[in-house]
Amino acid sequence: MNHDLVVIGGGPGGYVAAIRAAQLGMDVAVIEKEEKLGGTCLRVGCIPSKALLESSHKYEEAGHEFSQHGIGVSGLTFDLATMMKRKNDVVTTLAKGIEALLVKNKVARYRGTGRLAGPGKVEITATDGSKRVVQSPRIILAVGSRSVVLPGIEADGKLVGASTEALAFDTVPAHLVVIGGGYIGLELGTVWRRLGSKVTVLEYADRILTGIDADIAAEALPLFRKQGLDIRLGVKVKSARASGGRCIVECEGQEPIECDRVLAATGRRPATDDLGLETVGLATDGRGWIPVDGQFRTAAAGVYAIGDCIPGPMLAHKAEEDGVACAEALKSGWAHVDYDLVPAVVFTHPEIAAVGRTEEQLVAAGVTFKKGVFPFRANGRARTINDTTGKVKVLADAATDRVLGVHIIGPSAGDLIGEAAAAMSFGATAEDIARVCHAHPTLPEALKEAAMAVSGRAIHM
Repeated sequence: MNHDLVVIGGGPGGYVAAIRAAQLGMDVAVIEKEEKLGGTCLRVGCIPSKALLESSHKYEEAGHEFSQHGIGVSGLTFDLATMMKRKNDVVTTLAKGIEALLVKNKVARYRGTGRLAGPGKVEITATDGSKRVVQSPRIILAVGSRSVVLPGIEADGKLVGASTEALAFDTVPAHLVVIGGGYIGLELGTVWRRLGSKVTVLEYADRILTGIDADIAAEALPLFRKQGLDIRLGVKVKSARASGGRCIVECEGQEPIECDRVLAATGRRPATDDLGLETVGLATDGRGWIPVDGQFRTAAAGVYAIGDCIPGPMLAHKAEEDGVACAEALKSGWAHVDYDLVPAVVFTHPEIAAVGRTEEQLVAAGVTFKKGVFPFRANGRARTINDTTGKVKVLADAATDRVLGVHIIGPSAGDLIGEAAAAMSFGATAEDIARVCHAHPTLPEALKEAAMAVSGRAIHM
């Protein structure tokens, strides 16, 4: 079988690259070993976690916040099996949608594990063990990433596991220990805390959410603790194992912790091993990434790599941008993704979102900047929805007023960050954002006011 382009991996980067290439007139094929397309993000990552976050938030809201609106609720219960079914239905529906998009764009789909088999060749091993080879002058590697389990953590896929297992518990654990205070650990820890688990979060660093603006992370920490997450900082986990139907977590300098389940949320690494890279003369770097140039070309002629396979944020939307840019580069010879403006979102409550540089990064780089901050407690819409925790922070260059970073903790932060990212992509100044008429009463007015606060002229603060 011959194609103009073969994509190994049907995740956010892979299927998007395939569709865009097909739109540009190429004969394209996608190779994916899982039954459902969409990659980790859709099957066991972004989508199912957000579905459970939404269900658990509604349950907590009904039990603790409806009364403030004059709504009485008695005999409140939840059905975990129904929550899980809803989550699975969301995943299945979206996966079928991707399958339909491939059909619509005449993209061939091969079910199996793809592996490079020399220049211009990909060997596909089907689920029944049979093999076939497809040929193409262009091959895109889009195999994504997998969870990292640190030495000493004995994952058994049941009591001790990673995010995949934590998305499918059949009962609510009485005590869940989360190893890692990043966004995965905090999101899934929040889900099970809302549903009744005692949740202990063990973080090696002296703060949560490394990579997020320190000021924002510092504001989030007491909020999460107040919600009931037992977050312990500066803790070095030595081991975690299942024993006699329970789990034992051993930490340096502390008494062992006995719990019901353990979630290891300690990062991800590229899934680039056993990809046949050696057959085309390629090798990964020390972190498992495949080196590429600005056009996503590897050192092997005709082989490209995108998404979590290459350096950069391991985020689905970054992979999608890579996929589109790579496909267009195949046609035009030019591609560009601005990795300085990749938004990040933590879907806890309150949500946390950011785009651009943090205060710490600007200070380290010696950039002189101005800061504008506006609290949601002064926003009319936040008051009407009874969600006033948090703030918007805008960082702008002191000389040019160009916006360098926007950081939000509060209601709908993940949606609000889109306006900031769009403005920054066009080189907007804080005054540009401040001069835009925003509808009232809306949450985006908080971004406008924070932009006005950069020059000390916020109106409602």
